[in-house]
Amino acid sequence: MNTEKIIEMMNQDWTDIYYHLHTKHDDHLSHHAVRMLQHIEKNRLVTIGHLAKLLDVSHNTASEHVKRLIQKGLVQKNRDSSDERKVYVTLTPEGEEAVKRHTRLHPKKLQKVLEQLNEEEVEMIKTAFSLLSREAKSCF
Repeated sequence: MNTEKIIEMMNQDWTDIYYHLHTKHDDHLSHHAVRMLQHIEKNRLVTIGHLAKLLDVSHNTASEHVKRLIQKGLVQKNRDSSDERKVYVTLTPEGEEAVKRHTRLHPKKLQKVLEQLNEEEVEMIKTAFSLLSREAKSCF
């Protein structure tokens, strides 16, 4: 099977998995907001400049996005204790929960699916996800 077909198959399977197993949420966050929260979760020491580059927007636009997230209680700004000029954006506990709701699979739905599989199939899935995660982290 050629690479294009593999990619198409994986994308279709992934969208099916996410469609059926995602957590329902009603906090009305934009795609940009979710990406920002996810980036903060994965990288910890994040500045508004980092977020501007991530979203390919101006510093002012990223700052406005951050202000809206602060108003929703999802992030906060913290000055670097060793360099007062540096300001980091961090998740609040509510922000951590929002990231989970918007990016993770629903545990009970996933458990139901895994219970339908035998041990060997579950191990294959764990191995495949671990490999894909490892390589994605090393490439990007």
